[in-house]
Amino acid sequence: MRKFLLRFNWLSFLSMIALIVIGAMVLASAGEARGSEVFASKWKSMLGTAAFGLVLYFTLALTDYRALFSYLSVPAYGAAVFLLILVLFVGTEQFGGKRWLWFFQPSEISKLCVMAFLAYLFGSREDMFKGHYGFRGFLIASVTIAVPCFLILMEPDLGTTLTLVPAVIVMLLAAGVWRKGLIVLLAAGCVAATTVLAAVYEAEKPGVSAERRAAILKYVPLRPHQVERVKTFLFPETDKNDSGYNLRQSKMTIGAGGFSGKGYGKGESIRRDLLPAMGIMNDFIFCVWAEEMGYVKGSLLLIFLFAALCLSTAWTAVVAGDKRGRIFALGVATLIFAHVYINMGMCIGLVPITGLPLPFLSLGRTFLITIMCALGIVQSISLHREDEK
Repeated sequence: MRKFLLRFNWLSFLSMIALIVIGAMVLASAGEARGSEVFASKWKSMLGTAAFGLVLYFTLALTDYRALFSYLSVPAYGAAVFLLILVLFVGTEQFGGKRWLWFFQPSEISKLCVMAFLAYLFGSREDMFKGHYGFRGFLIASVTIAVPCFLILMEPDLGTTLTLVPAVIVMLLAAGVWRKGLIVLLAAGCVAATTVLAAVYEAEKPGVSAERRAAILKYVPLRPHQVERVKTFLFPETDKNDSGYNLRQSKMTIGAGGFSGKGYGKGESIRRDLLPAMGIMNDFIFCVWAEEMGYVKGSLLLIFLFAALCLSTAWTAVVAGDKRGRIFALGVATLIFAHVYINMGMCIGLVPITGLPLPFLSLGRTFLITIMCALGIVQSISLHREDEK
């Protein structure tokens, strides 16, 4: 027991519990403001999901992660790909995309499966690569990642891909998979993203004719609603009552909270329906918390807890007993950071608006279970870090 208590990553666990409590609080406030019994009780559903997640968390934490990777990572990856294919044919269509298969989202589960498979592949199968992971390893990794990412984009779900890709890249860099090539690929990605932004800017800036706009956007690999979101990001003041409304209101809501906030359950934006109805419990949940609790008790507290969670997860990678654990823990830390940065960033205009949940706060059972399972495996890495390999 003493060894368990010493190896247990308390900072990671307590940060997670604190975020779950805050998530229940803000969902209760946002749900009550909706004026519907269904939404008012969503916080109870979230706590029930979190309780089930804690059972899975401790089950995975007390199981040797090396056995999990060795016996389950390959079939889990195969099952994830199968479910991603299945959802395209029999999934439930909501808001213009097929992302739900019965009561869960395969795209969320696939994040954990892909990262576990890569940790196993590049952390314990050196024999496949004859002692090094050069270009051959890069090709295998590319195919491994491309298949689920392509299927997720087909739903379509760009947000999930935007968080999975950086996590995977960090994992591959840590594994030593053709680092020069990965750096070149990263640079190419940055150039491509800048080019797309420049093209949308040129097409959507005031005074551009419809013909020129159509001619430019013909070469932009984005759907019309994605172009609209990028346009809102580049020109937030051009259409305050239409495409730029959500961004404008989210900024005003955060600013209205000031340093001390309006008080828990007293946020005016959600009670006056200034924020989008679906967004206040999902994409824009951070705005609700920031308005009610303010900058110090709200925004800074959240940033501190997420920083503690990410850094403690990264620390687990540093002290990990083997390469598998190190690669996986770094991937989980990056995944959480990407979710937090993109979600909070879109609320304040740092990144284009995209449908991406804030970990532990946004309403989303599949995502909550996935993150808690990932952190449970990270806890297993911490608990077994000094075991004999």
